[in-house]
This record gives sequence, structure tokens and C-alpha cells, in this order.
Amino acid sequence: MKNSLPNFDSKQREFTAYIRDPEHNPVPEGVQPPRMAMYRELFFNNINGFLSSNFPVLRTLLNDAQWFALAQDFFANHASQSPYFSEIPEEFLAFLEHERDNANDYPFMLELAHYEWVEMALAISKEELVIHDAKLTLESRVQLSPLAWSLAYQYPVHKISPDFLPTTPPEQPTCLIVYRDAHDDVHFMEITPLTYRLLAMIEEQESMIVADCLQQLIQETQHPNPELMRTAGLQILVELAEKMIVVLG
Repeated sequence: MKNSLPNFDSKQREFTAYIRDPEHNPVPEGVQPPRMAMYRELFFNNINGFLSSNFPVLRTLLNDAQWFALAQDFFANHASQSPYFSEIPEEFLAFLEHERDNANDYPFMLELAHYEWVEMALAISKEELVIHDAKLTLESRVQLSPLAWSLAYQYPVHKISPDFLPTTPPEQPTCLIVYRDAHDDVHFMEITPLTYRLLAMIEEQESMIVADCLQQLIQETQHPNPELMRTAGLQILVELAEKMIVVLG
């Protein structure tokens, strides 16, 4: 006798298609529309609320209709690779970078979202900070803290607000350090391109002797006063070590 029961996989696809995008998919046959609407609202509101709380600045830049359209685009079209709510912001970044296609979006949207995501990612990171009491000198071997990220953006993302919406990037990139301190508080600090390069060298090598690091920077920049550069670079690293952005390795 022919099986009259509906195919489970087919019914599941109908169910999820409606929940993702009720404007373009019908209510599955045999399911009451009010019940499907309730499921849809429950799922979408969870995702929408999570995005709103993790990207608060971006949320303030969009009116309700614009934000709903963005959240709906993500919910309907992005195939998330992780089942964990804590990884939804990273999935949203992947969506903005690779799938989102809207000419009306702010040109800095992806960078702003990344900047906002970093705070959450560092706050929940399971990396641990190892504290050394020794003083940093030219002979010290240093490394970048696993709880410090050096970032470079085209736009000054840390200044963006409803009152500051740049349409073109400035000539110089915006370089930032985002780090978590011993009290598990996350901080942001603007740095110069030279400091960004200094940290990038340390990160690339995983661990470097301070003197070697500064000598490489002097050679790259062809600085006319190497001793001044060495003294200033050492002072910068000492200050970063006090904030535990760089640690003795």
C-alpha cells in the first residue's frame, strides 16, 4: 500500500522556508497559519534581538524599517555554519562581507560591524592573560597578548554615530588596539600607523626581542634619527606592556 504520510524532509524544508521568508513562501499545507506566524515571530525575534544587542551602533544608524529589512535579509538568505547563538555575530559579518548586496548601505557598514563584533569576541574569549612582573627592556622578548587585537580600518569606526556618517574614507587608515585587561574589561585605543606596524611585526613573529623589533622598524621607515626612534619605540612598548597589550614572552 502506498504511504500517504508526508515526506518529513520535504515538510521540514517547507516549514523552515516559511519561517525564514514568509513573504515568498507559503504556509505548509496542514499547518494553521496563526501557529506558523507564531513560530516565525519567535525565531526571527530571537535573531533580531541578538543582532540588535551585538551591533548597537549600527542599529542606531538605521530606522526600524531599514533595520528590519537588513535583519530579514540575513535571516532569509544566510546559511549559518554554526548552531550557537554566540557565533551569530560572526555569521552576520560573513553575510555582510560575502552576500549582502544593497547599494543603499553605508560604505562603512562592514567595518563598523566588525569593530562592534570585536568587543563581544574579546569579552567571551577563553584565552587567558599571563602576567609577568619583570620590567620591559631592549633585551626583553615580547609577544602580543592573546587578548589584544590590532586593527586597521579605512573608516574611523570608533567615531561613527548618527551625527557622524562619513561617505568617503579619509586618506589615512584608522588604527586601533582592542584589548581585555586583567579585570576582564574590554578597552579600545587609537594608535598610530607606526605603532600598528610595530605590533604587527611582533604578532607575525609570535615573539621578538625588543631591540630587534625596533631595529627592523627603523630600517623599514628609514628614519633619519635611529636613536630617537629606538627611544620612542621602547617607551611605546613599555606603555603597552603596562596595559598588558604586549607581554613578556
